[in-house]
Amino acid sequence: MRTFAIKSGVLLLAAGLGLGAAGSAFSAESLQDVLKRRGLSQQDLLAAAKTYVPTGKRDEFLAFSSGGQSGQVIVYGIPSMRILKYIGVFTPEPWQGYGFDENSKAVLKQGWIDGKEITWGDTHHPAISETNGQYDGQFLFINDKANPRLAVIDLRDFETKQIVVNPIYKSEHGGAFVTPNTDYVIEAAQYAAPLENKKFFPLEEFNEKYRGGVTYWKFDRKEGRIDPKKSFSVELPPYSQDLSDAGKGPSDGWSFTNSFCTERYVGGIEKGRPPYEAGCSAKDTDYLHVINWKKAAELVAAGKAKKINGHDVLPIDVAVKEGILFLIPEPKSPHGADVTPDGKFIVVSGKLDTHVSVYSFEKIQAAIKAGKFESKDPYGIPVIGMKDALHTQVQLGLGPLHTQFDAKTCVAYTSLYVDSQVAKWNFCEGKVLDKISVHYNIGHLVTMEGDSVAPKGRYLVALNKLSIDRFNPVGPLHPQNHQLIDIANDKMQLLYDMPLPLGEPHYVVAIEASKLKPGVRYKVGTDSRTDKPHPGAVRAGEERTEKKGNKITVYGTLIRSHITPETIEAEVGDEVTIHLTNLERAQDETHGFTVSTYNTHASVEPGKTVTVKFKADKEGVYPYYCTEFCSALHLEMQGYLLVKPKGWKPTKTTMAKANYSETDYKATLKKVADTQAVIDSVVGYITSTNFKDFPDVVAMVEDATDQLNKIKDAKQKHEAAAAQKDWEQANLWAEQVWQYQVKAADIGLRAKTYLEQNGARKVK
Repeated sequence: MRTFAIKSGVLLLAAGLGLGAAGSAFSAESLQDVLKRRGLSQQDLLAAAKTYVPTGKRDEFLAFSSGGQSGQVIVYGIPSMRILKYIGVFTPEPWQGYGFDENSKAVLKQGWIDGKEITWGDTHHPAISETNGQYDGQFLFINDKANPRLAVIDLRDFETKQIVVNPIYKSEHGGAFVTPNTDYVIEAAQYAAPLENKKFFPLEEFNEKYRGGVTYWKFDRKEGRIDPKKSFSVELPPYSQDLSDAGKGPSDGWSFTNSFCTERYVGGIEKGRPPYEAGCSAKDTDYLHVINWKKAAELVAAGKAKKINGHDVLPIDVAVKEGILFLIPEPKSPHGADVTPDGKFIVVSGKLDTHVSVYSFEKIQAAIKAGKFESKDPYGIPVIGMKDALHTQVQLGLGPLHTQFDAKTCVAYTSLYVDSQVAKWNFCEGKVLDKISVHYNIGHLVTMEGDSVAPKGRYLVALNKLSIDRFNPVGPLHPQNHQLIDIANDKMQLLYDMPLPLGEPHYVVAIEASKLKPGVRYKVGTDSRTDKPHPGAVRAGEERTEKKGNKITVYGTLIRSHITPETIEAEVGDEVTIHLTNLERAQDETHGFTVSTYNTHASVEPGKTVTVKFKADKEGVYPYYCTEFCSALHLEMQGYLLVKPKGWKPTKTTMAKANYSETDYKATLKKVADTQAVIDSVVGYITSTNFKDFPDVVAMVEDATDQLNKIKDAKQKHEAAAAQKDWEQANLWAEQVWQYQVKAADIGLRAKTYLEQNGARKVK
């Protein structure tokens, strides 16, 4: 606890120094009393203990969930299920200024389609970058089903760096899935359409002119960006492709994409035809697409592809001739193609079947090598017989969808949508091990690193589509329900219900938290969206405002607790560009910036430089301020945009001011002296301990020292003003010294408390 009290202008930091403390008393209520009062069982208590992360502690895993119709990504901890962040991806995110500052607007603009701004998205399937098939925690990829796009998120700062638009699809669903070393990010089409842009073909020509496909986006890890010029697609028939997975181990170099509506049915209930749901589920089977992507990449490099909309596309006939594309029948309407951790099997679930089908990669290769095909599809693609590819089929229940894997060998978990259950089963022996009910109608599910070569087991999250009666009612639109399940033992145990109120998440990936190494600050002057120096960055003392014609450019800085400049003057019609650099070095000292009524906002983390831009289209006075509560003087971190009429001339030539006396100045000096005594005591305590063994404290000490180093200049100014008997300037600059002291003291007391709570010891 720390208490700031000001009496006669003197700062007292009593509690922080241990000079006083507020008493507290613990309730006499026992654990049994709490259980009885709340109607809790011992089982409830056990579940709570398994999810509880004590104050100040951290989660074992971090989950990255698609945000569905929000177009964003949601980050939460496991097992606590605490939401930590929303990442703006395809849609504006106001808190972080995503879509409101020029730097993030440039990223969003990469996702415009045909020159049209797209301000919404439907994120579905996140994927974490891999090295040798294991999560490496460096990048996250996410797709947009509504507008066929893919985004790259850098996990060094959890910011979206790039959006690429698929040049040939009109919709997609089967992304994002990475190859074992993240050479490529896989994105499959969904609803077939003509691949050529801006070309119309009637539905009567569906079989001839409409196509699907799988795109392999080349990822440049060094640049942290997708390289569209080195990316390519494999043309596929006008089936509705769905989810994909990349092979690993023995199946590395191959990818697997399932499909539905291989009937190629075209609905039209408005014309008296049966709807799509009837015609697209008439056959007993659909097709699993089996593609040798490594050889496909070689064929593209050899010039075997054709250009469609400037993009390399390997035609079906070439893929068939070169032996890189095959089909296998699968139970109809599948929704999941998952490669086992050892890379030997591919698990497919049919939504309208009760089984999961486990295909053997070895058997698939044997059939290909022997040329053993049961038929060809209408486009000439060889079809491997289901029996010739199957390892086993296991009856799990109604509506199997997605499969994830355990750290235990051969153990898998599959969601059962219709049954509202999760099935635990053995894919080697083909037997069910356990089932647990979830609430309700589960779609995807995730185990910890469950689609990598080395799943961690321990927890499973069920992504339920309906929550119905699980939470307090909030109107007809219910939250989603992510349920945490303990899978460490033979029997699964439901631990926790977490309402998710941002869109309809479809898929989650979860990684060991220790693998993530995000930074806490940028190098001063960084444009975080490009990871390069920002041309508008300045250091302290370099701030300036330039005007050329009707263009005003401000080079400003942010630091506790002022914005430089504090006044920006413009005339109606001027175009105003403001570059802002956060000079802070302290962790978590983010500043925000907005100008009243100009619909602009920036979140400026330590070291970052951000640009906002607008037209001063109306005369008036518009306050601007820091939007992030950054310090005790946060509310005073303000300024004014003054938009003057054309040709306006001032009538007064002096600034408004208050009246300060020598007595006021001396009182401020005493306050400064008293505060310095407090700071000296705190510094004495810190330096008497082994504080250098605590990196967080070292960072806080560096920041406090930085604040104190700013005092020298302000001290010279107040002493010079006092020598001139300018008591207003003398008092205000002395007050600025005190502000630096307050900020240093705040940091110092944080460091002192941290040391006390984390077992620091005295040193000689």
